[in-house]
Amino acid sequence: MKPFPSVSSSAASWLGALLLMLVAMGCRRSAPSVSSPPSPVTVMHPIKESVTESLDLTGTVSASKSVNLVARVSGFLESVNFADGSYVEPDQLLFVIEPEPYKQQLALNEAVLVQAQAEYERQLDLIRQNATSKSSVEKQLSARDQAKAQVEMAKINLGYTQVKAPFAGRIGARQVDPGNLVGAGSATLLATLEQLRPIYVNFNLNERDALHLRDEMRRLGLGIKAGVGSAPVLVGLNNEVGYPHKGVLDFADNDVSSSTGTIALRAVFTNDDRVMFPGLFARVRIPLGDPKPMLVVPQSSIGSDQQGDYVYVIEPGDVVARRAVDKGPLAANGRAIRSGLTEADRVIVNGLLNARPGERVTVTESPTASPPPKP
Repeated sequence: MKPFPSVSSSAASWLGALLLMLVAMGCRRSAPSVSSPPSPVTVMHPIKESVTESLDLTGTVSASKSVNLVARVSGFLESVNFADGSYVEPDQLLFVIEPEPYKQQLALNEAVLVQAQAEYERQLDLIRQNATSKSSVEKQLSARDQAKAQVEMAKINLGYTQVKAPFAGRIGARQVDPGNLVGAGSATLLATLEQLRPIYVNFNLNERDALHLRDEMRRLGLGIKAGVGSAPVLVGLNNEVGYPHKGVLDFADNDVSSSTGTIALRAVFTNDDRVMFPGLFARVRIPLGDPKPMLVVPQSSIGSDQQGDYVYVIEPGDVVARRAVDKGPLAANGRAIRSGLTEADRVIVNGLLNARPGERVTVTESPTASPPPKP
């Protein structure tokens, strides 16, 4: 009788593991599936407030006048009579270019004029005595007039040696120090002067807002450009609360730019306190008409995508739905809504990341929410 073949230790280990797996599979019971609970959200009803319809835009501050002061005659810069960045008054002396050569040129031209005048008068005496020709008199008259013009040119050039402020404003840093040669061959930039009182705020209106503005003006019985020169414009700077600066719309372009899709507008402000200066970013608000009741929701509850602005609302059965809205101006407690909501709607204000249209949620009323309207 032949002995049974021996089984290696590795094969025995493999068979043992297989038996354990079969036992485990036979003993394992199917675990019941567990569904996740509805996501929690907080809702509130839109609040009705008295809101002034307005357009909120952004703009930049610019000088109402700006001029580059240049050397119009050549010479060495003799003096600078202002502090960099200071405010200057009209006709204030700012730069002096060495005047002596131009004084001497004026004296020389005046001497030539005296001689030309004397010769002209002598020719007049001679023509009365028929001792000279009429052409000689006319030639000397021309010489006298040319000498007179040379005197006037010398006076003008002498005046150019003093560079004065053409208007009141703030002057920038000087670009040339005393002792340097200026105006040789071309005009040399000396400094830039900007007028700050009044001051401009430039901003642009997109096509949608431009059409809305047109509709509002028609509703008020005003022409398309009737507001230019009279329509109020409010402005606030980055470090200011609200819109403390009140100005007037003074320019509206004739058409919408084909490259940007916007129309250029400009407002003018007195800026008596000189708080605004060129280059600042400004928040711009254009009020439209009188205050009227509008529904208001928190700004954070409004989303925006390629389809437009929207909010999430709760429908019967605590199901989330997307609701398209037309945003209005900012109000005291949020953003006004022109259309798309009613006072009875429940708008999601917290838990927006957990909300998906068509899904059920667990609803909690906001502690600051307004009560639903009575039927």
